[in-house]
Amino acid sequence: MAAYLVKRLLLMLLTLAGTSVLIFVLLWLMPGNIAIIMFDSAGFIDPGELAGIEKELGLDLAIPLQYFRWIGGLLTWDLGISFVSEMPVVDELAPRIPITAKLAALALAFSILFGLPLGVISAVKQDSALDYTLRVISLSGLSMPSFWLALLILMFFVHTLGILPVYLDPPESLWRELLLYSVPAAVVGFRASALIMRLTRSTMLEVMGQDYIRTARAKGVSNRAVNYHHALKNAMLPVSTIIGIEAAFMMGGLVVVEIVFNIPGMAYFLVEAIQVRDYPIVQSLVMLMAVVTVVINFIVDMIYALLDPRIRYAE
Repeated sequence: MAAYLVKRLLLMLLTLAGTSVLIFVLLWLMPGNIAIIMFDSAGFIDPGELAGIEKELGLDLAIPLQYFRWIGGLLTWDLGISFVSEMPVVDELAPRIPITAKLAALALAFSILFGLPLGVISAVKQDSALDYTLRVISLSGLSMPSFWLALLILMFFVHTLGILPVYLDPPESLWRELLLYSVPAAVVGFRASALIMRLTRSTMLEVMGQDYIRTARAKGVSNRAVNYHHALKNAMLPVSTIIGIEAAFMMGGLVVVEIVFNIPGMAYFLVEAIQVRDYPIVQSLVMLMAVVTVVINFIVDMIYALLDPRIRYAE
């Protein structure tokens, strides 16, 4: 197990190193120069001042040196200075990371709390009216785009309740914060819950056809114990994988929802930074999302051994 952990950690570092190179190269290949763009707004370009700005921003260095300078800053949590606000990137991101993290956590909780039990019920009640109803709901969740569902919900609140559930001011209490984030979290979590429900149903049906399930029923074990203790426990491996993938996706897949509900999180800020070519912000945010994705995948691998004791990793 220890050898496997070391290999996985090394693979994580290698993946992050490759991702950092890809992020840097893609941004470097983007057309436009932030220094020239700053001068264009004034209507003229002074070569001397342009060179001074490029030197101040580090754009006069060779490309490899710019990359290693950026990596060194990441390792010391010095993410550079924003080209637009001229503030440290860390200070710009610090108030936005908790907002997106809370929204993603609520969305993931919504998807698990609804998707997992409904998937079990759909499998247990196979080919019943309830099963068909849940399958239709899950298909609608996978088919509806998040932005369209978000707009529908906004129109419903305005038409029915006369309120607009968007982010205007920071919530004053935990309860108000929960209410503020619950609607966008449900919009994001609806698709994830539909995916989890369908996968839970299919894996449950596969497991419930195994010999040991029939043996447990023949020995007089109750249906509840068979369904939740024997079947669900053994069906959780693929479900845990999709939960991990959705958790990683939610950190970067909240762009549309944050824009629609005017939530000043990381995804919203990333779109703004891309529009004004604020490369330090874009690089840091994309790299942060990559780190979250890799770490979550690592955690899912570790959960496998807890869910299924039969899994053994070669030393």
